[in-house]
Amino acid sequence: MDIIPVVFCFDDNWLLPAGVCISSLLENAGSNTFYDIFILHDDAATYPNSKWLDCLYGKYTNFSIKYRSVGNEFHDAFQIRGITVAAYYRLLIPELIPEYNKIMYHDVDVIFREDLSRIFNEADLGGNYIAGVVSPGFFNEKASKNRSEMGLTPEKYILSGNLIFNSELLRKDEIVSLFKIEAQKDYIHQDMDVINLVCKERISYLSPVFCGTIELFKLAANKEDQPLYTLLELEEMQSNGIVHYNGPKPWNGWCPNFDIWWEYYRKSVFFDPAYYFEFYTSKYDELDKLGEVKLIKLLLRKIAKRLNIIK
Repeated sequence: MDIIPVVFCFDDNWLLPAGVCISSLLENAGSNTFYDIFILHDDAATYPNSKWLDCLYGKYTNFSIKYRSVGNEFHDAFQIRGITVAAYYRLLIPELIPEYNKIMYHDVDVIFREDLSRIFNEADLGGNYIAGVVSPGFFNEKASKNRSEMGLTPEKYILSGNLIFNSELLRKDEIVSLFKIEAQKDYIHQDMDVINLVCKERISYLSPVFCGTIELFKLAANKEDQPLYTLLELEEMQSNGIVHYNGPKPWNGWCPNFDIWWEYYRKSVFFDPAYYFEFYTSKYDELDKLGEVKLIKLLLRKIAKRLNIIK
């Protein structure tokens, strides 16, 4: 049996996305894969005691779920843009889960479309602390300026939503203590800035299959020239990769790849026909409220994008 350790962090406000995310992970598990799932939470979370996720055991058998409390760690950490302190919990993974030397972390605004054993086993971190994916979302002028001021380059700046930790080395070099120090500072992108600063020059870079963001899907759709990934890598991401909704969320409204999330929601044990019907009827009502001219413009723009007339 191939045991893959996976960590998630979320609070009570993210129960449904977390349930659908974990469902997609288990739905695509290989016959020889066992997911040892750890969920980091603070003391305010109610779901560990309510056993809300236990309904997954009625459909799947190739996994276990363990809960680890972070206590009041990062209670005074810098927060911005509505992102809570839960974003910092991933920084504690090497300490809170000492039973593994190498471990995956994923946000829960993610859909898995393939078994993770190949990605996990092939990721050779060597002497590096962490592995992740670079996204062109940080190549704009403002973001590039911010990275430059921090001594970082956009082409080497990884996203923090999907990571592989070299926990053994992070523990050996006592890097978590550095994470905690940097987490008190006012960085715009919080945990992501902390990880890239502390692990600078000790980062392994993964295929976009591991973190398909909105920006990367746009690159793939438009076949844009860029220095990060080959067309073949982007095509593989489109068909098999992890979908990360790092912008608008599909359970809130229309967004790129929203249909993929709803497909897995319908497959999941959390599916509620009334909720599903209410969402779609509300979106049709929104379209009805648009004027006829706006609807025509919207339709023409979609057609133009499909034909690659505009981007």
